[in-house]
Amino acid sequence: MTEPVSEPSAPVLDVRGLAYAYPDGHQALFGVDLQVRRGERVALLGPNGAGKTTLVLHLNGILGAGSGHGAGSVRVSGLPVEKAHLAQVRRQVGIVFQDPDDQLFMGSVRADVAFGPRNAGLRGAELEDRVQEALALVGMADLADRPPHHLSFGQRRRVAVATVLAMRPEVLVLDEPSSNLDPASRRELADILRSLEVTVLMVTHDLPYALELCPRSVVLSDGHVVADAPTLEVLTDADLMRAHRLELPWGFDPRTVGPGPVGSVGP
Repeated sequence: MTEPVSEPSAPVLDVRGLAYAYPDGHQALFGVDLQVRRGERVALLGPNGAGKTTLVLHLNGILGAGSGHGAGSVRVSGLPVEKAHLAQVRRQVGIVFQDPDDQLFMGSVRADVAFGPRNAGLRGAELEDRVQEALALVGMADLADRPPHHLSFGQRRRVAVATVLAMRPEVLVLDEPSSNLDPASRRELADILRSLEVTVLMVTHDLPYALELCPRSVVLSDGHVVADAPTLEVLTDADLMRAHRLELPWGFDPRTVGPGPVGSVGP
């Protein structure tokens, strides 16, 4: 049976009318629509409790629109995110969680990065090539034999990204990727994310990081999409920002960000 193939113009992520209530009755999402095309880098912004995590957990089937608590649909490259397709969807959508220690549990960096591809059936030289490829993408190839717990926090986050890249996903979902990073690690990770040829959905409260990396931003508030626009436009809309509890760091004016790495927000 041939699996659906997304057309170049079709969204790689296609969320339509997604509503979801938790078993305790809390309604987290109300009819959310979100389309992300291949190669886009999109920031998902919003205050705590807006429904961002709930939305992300639907993208690879951790939560399900058809679970009895939700409605609407989620498709990845044309495939519906439902039980019959979960294995393929989870290869295509990789989620990097906020705490890298949630993803690193083996005795070496190499073993952690190999874990996913090994479970997918890769062995021998093919597996080693996949591991080296992923570690090279995040600048960690020289540390393949180090125990993850001996690495700095920033290095562990890069290895966590590599564990997902080793599966060669179409979409990389990042949960607060800049949190707890020192300025140098923050810059290094930004450079890595800009270099990747992969669709990126970045959940973040770090609005300057969103401006730096994502040309487009979607604002979720109280389970509704309240804005979907160029990031600069979102961050300079004072009424929108105030209404949805989004605040820029003191002294940061997105309109004054000049050329260079921070201004390089093209796709």
